[in-house]
Amino acid sequence: MTGKLTEQQVASLKQDLLDRSGALLEEIRQELLKYDSEPYQELAGSVHDLEEQSVADLLVDLELADIDRHVEEVRSIEAALLRIAKGTYGECLECHAPIPIERLQLNPAVKRCVTCQEQYEKVHAGMDHPSL
Repeated sequence: MTGKLTEQQVASLKQDLLDRSGALLEEIRQELLKYDSEPYQELAGSVHDLEEQSVADLLVDLELADIDRHVEEVRSIEAALLRIAKGTYGECLECHAPIPIERLQLNPAVKRCVTCQEQYEKVHAGMDHPSL
């Protein structure tokens, strides 16, 4: 189904966004509490050689990467909520075509139609990852 979303569909998707945002914020809170209760200094203090130091660094980096992913998803959700407030939700940011409800139900924060998202990924492939 394509076309303009009904008020009921938008309300349902908005609630999904709010629910997911709440869950993510709680996960971030829990991760930070866990991080505080297992400080890097304790882990690093028990390190005896460079290999153990590398493992300690990796564990900390993985925890922080999870938090970063959650924060990025919250930002994406906030952007979707802003589009709802502006009345542009469900419209592709690139071509302005309606995004099918099925796509929005899978990911209510999605901002592009499939065609534009594929093009975006081709153009921006690897840009989020540091390179040497």
